[in-house]
Amino acid sequence: MPLNAKDIKVGDTYSEQVCKNLSRTQIVQYAGASGDYNPVHHDQLYVEEIAGYPSVFAHGMLTMGLTGKMLTNYIGDGRLTAFGVRFTAQVFPGATLTATATITDIREEEGNQIADMDVSTVDEEGVEVVKGTASARLDA
Repeated sequence: MPLNAKDIKVGDTYSEQVCKNLSRTQIVQYAGASGDYNPVHHDQLYVEEIAGYPSVFAHGMLTMGLTGKMLTNYIGDGRLTAFGVRFTAQVFPGATLTATATITDIREEEGNQIADMDVSTVDEEGVEVVKGTASARLDA
């Protein structure tokens, strides 16, 4: 159900666990779906000996997609008008991710009510792995 302008205010937040115990299989499945076969996402020997990481890690776009899932669940399908993020930390296998949207502004644009949001996704240790913004069309 789409988010309604009369039901929200600046400062409101919505959080959702978007992934629990991310598996290596899920990371490899995303590689297949996206066509991104960078070895940092699937080759343990490469990441340890060449790249210097403790483990393979998820694609940034996988993490962004999971964050987008939270936004769609919050605001409704087909409502996003803008969505952009920075990837701020790696997401390793076993991660549990929680995404949060905070309403920063409610404005009118071309006759539509628009909610602007800060977006953040953190892992189970509270490390922010995604930081960004989004805007969405609201019902009146």
